[in-house]
Amino acid sequence: MRVLVAGGAGYIGSHTARILRKRGHEVLIYDNLSTGHAFLANGFELIQADFADLARLVPALSRVDAVMHFAASADAGESVRDPRKYFENNFRKALTFLNAVIDSKIKYFVFSSTCAVYGIPSRVPITEDLPREPVNPYGSSKACFEYALKAYDQAYGLRFASLRYFNAAGADESGEIGELHVPENHLVPGAFEAVLGLRPELQIFGDDYPTPDGTCIRDYIHVNDLGEAHALALEYLANQGSSIFLNLGTGRGSSVKEIIDAVEKVSGPVPKRIVARRLGDPPVLVADPSKAQEILDWKATRSLEQCVATAWRWIQRVPALRAQVAALSEKP
Repeated sequence: MRVLVAGGAGYIGSHTARILRKRGHEVLIYDNLSTGHAFLANGFELIQADFADLARLVPALSRVDAVMHFAASADAGESVRDPRKYFENNFRKALTFLNAVIDSKIKYFVFSSTCAVYGIPSRVPITEDLPREPVNPYGSSKACFEYALKAYDQAYGLRFASLRYFNAAGADESGEIGELHVPENHLVPGAFEAVLGLRPELQIFGDDYPTPDGTCIRDYIHVNDLGEAHALALEYLANQGSSIFLNLGTGRGSSVKEIIDAVEKVSGPVPKRIVARRLGDPPVLVADPSKAQEILDWKATRSLEQCVATAWRWIQRVPALRAQVAALSEKP
């Protein structure tokens, strides 16, 4: 199948693109490189354009059979400070993108959603039937787009898979691609950056939560497990599967302190400091992935230790890569 991967030069999109190719699909990467990096798309055709730029988008869509949509703003904290950016990118522009997909007669759409649509859940592990009650604009913007997908399915016959994943971590086992955000706001790479002196310390947002060690618990899933689920979701839709909402996680939770312990086993001590809680951080977010296991015959197979080990192998390349990115951004 020919697949357009919007946001394919980003973290999860770039890993998924490689997995799609390994499974025999033709991949066209579409990314404006506002947060992605061209080198993460090496070996693929890359169209550098905004996903709401119809002059560039429509010809690209004419070449494909299916779409995967990763392009988004994805920092919950930033979304509270700048909600306009999140509804603009994750809903208004995304709706322009979706309309172009419909007009191009494309029937299969895989959406990168998030567990943030649940907000602070009434129970864990989280199942797909829990209500969408997001507590920040990031989650709200993703939930809005999910409602649009459902309506477009009913009205236009679009078959979609909305994949609500939990905390992506790790890097490709090859060491060639991985996570590179500037600035970095995720726990595992943030801890390694503190070890390498790329930041003065790792901030731990609260140690007084109602959890065994007082820190937040999250479900960490290897990025390649996520990528494999995206490919399987696409193939499920192409084989007459109905539209679905699915959680992607391991079903196992790890606390912030447990993650730091795992990091320190491979890298040495992490400079760290306890600071105030972040507004809206749920104490525990853990997936029930049984629906994805049943429908896609998929299960996360990589361990937390593999997430940490592959991230460490990758993160040691990051200082040089950041220098390259900075040099490119300074060119006229």
